[in-house]
Amino acid sequence: MSDTPRGAVAALPVAGVETAANPGLWLTAATLWHRELRGFYRQRSRVFGTFSTPLLFWIVLGSGFGSSLAGSDGGYARFFYPGVLLLSALFTSIYCNISLIEDRREGFLLGVLVAPVPRLSLVIGKVGGAATIGAIQGALMLPLAPLAGLRIDPAAVPELLALLLLSALGITAVGFLCAWWLNSVQGFHAIMNLVLMPMWLLSGAVFPVDGSSAWVRLVTAINPLSYGVIELRRLLGETPPSGPTEPAVAWLVLGGFAVAALLAAWHRSTTTNPEHLA
Repeated sequence: MSDTPRGAVAALPVAGVETAANPGLWLTAATLWHRELRGFYRQRSRVFGTFSTPLLFWIVLGSGFGSSLAGSDGGYARFFYPGVLLLSALFTSIYCNISLIEDRREGFLLGVLVAPVPRLSLVIGKVGGAATIGAIQGALMLPLAPLAGLRIDPAAVPELLALLLLSALGITAVGFLCAWWLNSVQGFHAIMNLVLMPMWLLSGAVFPVDGSSAWVRLVTAINPLSYGVIELRRLLGETPPSGPTEPAVAWLVLGGFAVAALLAAWHRSTTTNPEHLA
């Protein structure tokens, strides 16, 4: 008989050596990555929801504000377009991280945790797969740029895709971090509405921050997503309302955000087990 109390799965071993040289890490990560992509695009309702919701926001708000918002030269639809690209990645992150809770309920996650594979492979596979989906969903919005009066330079497309992927990576890692210890989809949605949505709203994607309150300008300045919005505007040929920012700074901040969020998600996965296992 085990000394572990009934209902507890304490100290599940973190099997495998979590280094880049471990081939099992990358094989498992690639398998989970592919599973995430396949599972998402097999559910047409999720694909439709994550694409149509940002599009609906853009159409309704762009038409509603029109040219009435100060600082939105060319109309609000043009100003809001970079924010919609980021919103596509955000919604995809939320929907994809729900699969972590579903995997928990179905017992798949327990099977992965007790397998002789590093926990890092789980984080890379789940987060990487979801971030890839987010970048793809954002990329699907790029052909709509002419409707906003924007003309995308073909040479800037690779940078746009890389920026969407990097932003989605950080957003998804934060979502993974929250979903790891939640056992309710409703609770996860509530947390996301308190974490990721405010990050997006206070990124300069929805309104120009130049004339905002001091606390809004301060939060925007330390919000990593605001640097993603600024860089998206630059790549789309727009001048950010808050003034120019060196591209290297924007990429550095977004990269640091993604790495920090991934490390936090990895740390969470190695030090605690999902709540349903406890």
